Amino acid sequence: MTKLRGVDKFEKLWERRKTLFSDDGTEYQLMSLPDLVKAEKTQRDKDWPMIRRLLEADYFAGRDDATPAQIEFWLRELRTPELLIEVAEDNFEAAQGLVDTRPLLGSALVRDNGRLTGQLQAEEWAERDADKEYWRPLKAELEQLRRSRPKA
Repeated sequence: MTKLRGVDKFEKLWERRKTLFSDDGTEYQLMSLPDLVKAEKTQRDKDWPMIRRLLEADYFAGRDDATPAQIEFWLRELRTPELLIEVAEDNFEAAQGLVDTRPLLGSALVRDNGRLTGQLQAEEWAERDADKEYWRPLKAELEQLRRSRPKA
């Protein structure tokens, strides 16, 4: 249970970490936002609003001087239809280049909010199902270990 679905090994995560300092000088080592988004794509209801808010905050904080890598990240990960439409419209060629990878960008490019909303929901449920399938054998293994443990 030390490996999350879709997330690199600890050593790679550590290389990409973000360091923050509080007002009192305390240092905090945090997972990078792209890694955190991957890690949070679970079957749990509470994770999806968090992903959406983290991505929205990142977009609003960086949209005025975004790098091509940030724009690509938002096109691949944004969960808010209106923002995804905005990023796709402002970065038409980049969005077109990613349609094969994330087909719902086609709906963003034609500003079809209703269809895009449904596609984002379907994308979320596919991730939830993939997470359930990932953990199913691991849960069974844990249950088997629990049952085979000698009783005290």
